[in-house]
Amino acid sequence: MKKEDTAILTVVFAGGGTGGHIYPGLAVADELRAVAERDGKKIRICWLGCLSGMDRTIVEKNVNKDGVRSADEFYGIPAGKLRRYISFNNIVDIFKIIAGFAASFAVLAKLKPAVLFSKGGFVSVPPCAAAVILHIPVYTHECDFTPGLATKLNSRSAKHILLSYKETELYLKSACRSKVIVTGNPVRPVFYSADSGRGMKFLGIAEKQKPVLLVLGGSSGARQINDLVRENAGWLCERFIVVHQTGMRNSAAAEENGCPEKDGYKPYPFIYTEMPDVIAAADVVLSRAGANSIWECAVLAKPLVLIPLCGSGTRGDQEDNARYFENHGAAVVLARENATPERLRQSLSLLLSEDVRASLSSACGKLAGESRPAEKIAELLYNEIR
Repeated sequence: MKKEDTAILTVVFAGGGTGGHIYPGLAVADELRAVAERDGKKIRICWLGCLSGMDRTIVEKNVNKDGVRSADEFYGIPAGKLRRYISFNNIVDIFKIIAGFAASFAVLAKLKPAVLFSKGGFVSVPPCAAAVILHIPVYTHECDFTPGLATKLNSRSAKHILLSYKETELYLKSACRSKVIVTGNPVRPVFYSADSGRGMKFLGIAEKQKPVLLVLGGSSGARQINDLVRENAGWLCERFIVVHQTGMRNSAAAEENGCPEKDGYKPYPFIYTEMPDVIAAADVVLSRAGANSIWECAVLAKPLVLIPLCGSGTRGDQEDNARYFENHGAAVVLARENATPERLRQSLSLLLSEDVRASLSSACGKLAGESRPAEKIAELLYNEIR
């Protein structure tokens, strides 16, 4: 749906449920606004996300480098999760999905956007379905190496399917492959201007006597990673300055059970604004393998030790992401039975070598490349609507 030449162009973003489905979309929103302004146009960006949960908070507080909100408006819709296993909640969520579709249809009919950009997650499916009925072109992006169920559903009617990895195309139906554009994974613009000096100042590190190990488990933390840090506390603090994002629910326990040398252990419940600078200051990053986190680290060319989320509670996307980085020499992966205190010590011992870190860093930086995926996606969207 091409809009007539008006002063303000409306674009709707859909996605949520987790930060991994929101932050990359906000990166695209910031770049889209910048692309339009260079062309002398104004963009109105609206976001369709979960009625409940963190979506509204994340979207409404996010601002670009000029202090302008990434999204002008947020619309909450009911969201039912799409499960591939038998659960009573599937019955309940059918009604949520229907309600989400009705709410999405009403919002899109009112806003009349020129295009809808889906960042994935279960909340994106009803808006994409409503957009197709309203003849609004849909662009959908998949962060992970293997596509999730939402992407598979959205891809059937999307005008273009945007992928982080070329190989992901093989997991899509052959009829959809002609619509694929490989863009990479969008990362917020602030990561491209991150400064290790600012990160050191925030962390209170005047001088590096030891390498800085940054431990990430997401905003909620990761019990498995937190336990591994606790079990290796003394060993870690003898060799690294440990910066540990514990998660909001685990901060008190982490401080009580953390490293004995307080100067060598710096726990934080959650780091947001300063995270780009903190990653820039790190020498090694120990993390889950969510697409958002690993691509942010790739932009900053950081050596990675990845402990992907595995088991029945996941579709295996983190393990696939981690193996891709490992196969390209950009990460050490400790998955399943290998995620033990002993194997963690062995892996981090290797990374005490500057040469080993340099090799991983170089490979990680090559994966990110020199282009900015968020900017590339923004240009695709702008070409659709201008």
